[in-house]
Amino acid sequence: MIHLEHIEKRFGDQTVLKGVDLDVVEGGVTALIGPSGSGKSTLLRCVNLLEIPQRGVLRLGRDSLHFSPTAAPSRAAVHGMRLASGMVFQNFQLFPHRTVLENVMESLLTVHRWPRERARERALVLLDKVGMRHKADAWPGTLSGGQQQRVAIARALAPSPRVLLCDEPTSALDPELAAEVVEVLAQLAREGMTMLMATHDLRLAASVASRVVFLDAGVVVESGTARDIFTRPTQARTASFVASLADTVPESWSI
Repeated sequence: MIHLEHIEKRFGDQTVLKGVDLDVVEGGVTALIGPSGSGKSTLLRCVNLLEIPQRGVLRLGRDSLHFSPTAAPSRAAVHGMRLASGMVFQNFQLFPHRTVLENVMESLLTVHRWPRERARERALVLLDKVGMRHKADAWPGTLSGGQQQRVAIARALAPSPRVLLCDEPTSALDPELAAEVVEVLAQLAREGMTMLMATHDLRLAASVASRVVFLDAGVVVESGTARDIFTRPTQARTASFVASLADTVPESWSI
């Protein structure tokens, strides 16, 4: 589904991603974990080309892009890649001047040119899925953080993307509200939605992800199942990081 090969990303003199290789299988959920500044969010943004890598290869399904310092991808190629993914941001990014229903409909109307009634029906189905149909006519500012994030998930799903990208989807929420979002993402995982998420929330990674990738200083240190990474990591740096967040690992697992 997603194949990243030797992805390099620099900001000025700082190299944030140093030749990252990563595969996300169709129907699987991969969680990117690691300390702040490790490159998780940058890697995620490279997948939907909010950030353009300086080097490497990105394949999403049958489409692929090759990056080099001397050749930038065309706008058409970037647009095509972005249509295949939906993005859920840390801070929701809902339009405050549009209702919940209008937020979910927006991309269908403006990007995909759907008829309004068809877009409305699709949006209502997705609001049902995330438990927010009863708030269809509400303004985002009247919602809790967890409710706003559930609306943001519905909005990302509206055009039926092949992969859902989630950038710290619970980090702005308190534990109770985060649990609402975790359950929505877990249900999507059970339904076979392909997801790639960057998260500091090991409980989210443990309950939703089929694979966990630990990044540090722009490189992949270790990858494996959630249970293996959280309970029997093979690399000392991984073990140190997991131990620092041990209280977020499910109680049924022992470290």
